[in-house]
Amino acid sequence: MANQCDSKSDVIPVLRFSDARKAVSWLEEVFGFGRHAVYDSPDGGIAHAQMSFGNGMIMFGSAPKQPDPVNPWGSSQGVYVHVADVDAHYKRAKAGGAEIVCELKDTDYGAREYSVRDLEGNLWSFGNYQPWSTK
Repeated sequence: MANQCDSKSDVIPVLRFSDARKAVSWLEEVFGFGRHAVYDSPDGGIAHAQMSFGNGMIMFGSAPKQPDPVNPWGSSQGVYVHVADVDAHYKRAKAGGAEIVCELKDTDYGAREYSVRDLEGNLWSFGNYQPWSTK
């Protein structure tokens, strides 16, 4: 079930779990997801995990113990969208009135991305990070 096919999705749901380590095992055993990448955090949790199912993927990590006002990903769910031209996409979103919650920036893991809330407050991040190319 967790086999990957040649076509990979550019839209990746992002979740937070209070026990992300347990979620990795549970998603494998119960839903048949495959581990693509799992990065531990210094506090014993999961900093970032990528699990695939067919040509889809989810990304997630441990929910923060304390809210971080600088990081919008403290919420329980959102969507990451891989885009080729992040700067052009950012300009379009800003011109369209999207609420920018994390300005366009280069990350320490080599991506360029930004985060916004849509018209109903859902979290979206757009960037050039391609989880399919990492292992």
